[in-house]
Amino acid sequence: MKPSRSKAFFINGGAGRVLSSIPALEKYHEESGDPDFVIVCEAGMDFYRGHPVLHKHAYEVWHKGLFETIRDKDAVSPEPYRVNEYYNQQCSLAQAFDIEINGLEDPRELPVPTVTLNKMETVTGYQTIQEIKAGVNKDKAIIIQPFGRTITKMGEHLVDGTSRSFELGNICNIIGILREKYAVIIMSEIPFQVPQNEKHPIAFPKEPNLRLWASMINSADHFLGCDSVGQHIAKALGKTATVVVGSTVPINITYLDDDDFDVIDFGHEKGREYSPIRLTMDDEIDRGNDKIMMLETMEEKRVVDSCVEFLGESKPFSGKFEPTQPNQSCGTPAPTTTEEQKPKDLPNYDFNTTNLLET
Repeated sequence: MKPSRSKAFFINGGAGRVLSSIPALEKYHEESGDPDFVIVCEAGMDFYRGHPVLHKHAYEVWHKGLFETIRDKDAVSPEPYRVNEYYNQQCSLAQAFDIEINGLEDPRELPVPTVTLNKMETVTGYQTIQEIKAGVNKDKAIIIQPFGRTITKMGEHLVDGTSRSFELGNICNIIGILREKYAVIIMSEIPFQVPQNEKHPIAFPKEPNLRLWASMINSADHFLGCDSVGQHIAKALGKTATVVVGSTVPINITYLDDDDFDVIDFGHEKGREYSPIRLTMDDEIDRGNDKIMMLETMEEKRVVDSCVEFLGESKPFSGKFEPTQPNQSCGTPAPTTTEEQKPKDLPNYDFNTTNLLET
């Protein structure tokens, strides 16, 4: 019999897939007897970084000398979307990874993904949320991720051909209501215009670092999103979330058995047909699901009501925010701030938190 070799697992796709792979890889570490396995992070290693077990096994795909590390291992590329139980809606993405990585016959219960923030990340997230709360004078903050990775900017339009993301008009309406009660922070790689409201500005941090977004979600009071990475971060950190589902299926992509999650499945209500992602390219299915995330006014209200149910009534900001000071060497006095140097009034939209978000 051919002896078993150590494994090199190639993990690709979006950050949500990376997070969902973590429980299966933790189980592999516990059960396989393979102490030298390697994780090749084709999608980046943001969420393996700092992991108490997996970090030492994880390598960026461009890591110098990586080939010599994996030369004597079996290269394995788990594809959870091609697991029978996944595309027949019998397991979650994490369970599909578990079936692939650990050679299981059936799905099993798994722990939530482990995300470990260090002190600097934790305090940076807290400082950012406190700055925004203080800036808009509201004591509760909600982070909103309106779009998945399948969103495309076409001129002034934002289009998701897979119908996983919010429609732009709907999310602007939802933001317009929530911003009157809460500090609203938009998590989006693509900027978009929200109608201005001088009385209730919103924050749009231009931050590509997902670990810092995790730190902000950790310190925010609620998360609202679609089928994308933010909801997985919220789950890993034990936060509350409202998750709106369209063309994808909740058992596959979110967390149904969690009282801290309200999953609003408009796809089921509107006759969704399963789209076999990474299996076939079925244009007619996507066409059939095309209007699933086009919400009516009462459907927008359901989303808002879910957030308000978790957040409760909002009050003026009563906490304390002290701006982060630049590092000073011993014996060097901190610079003083004159009235002329103090920040002006916050803009109506897209106010600046760059000082806290630089890494």
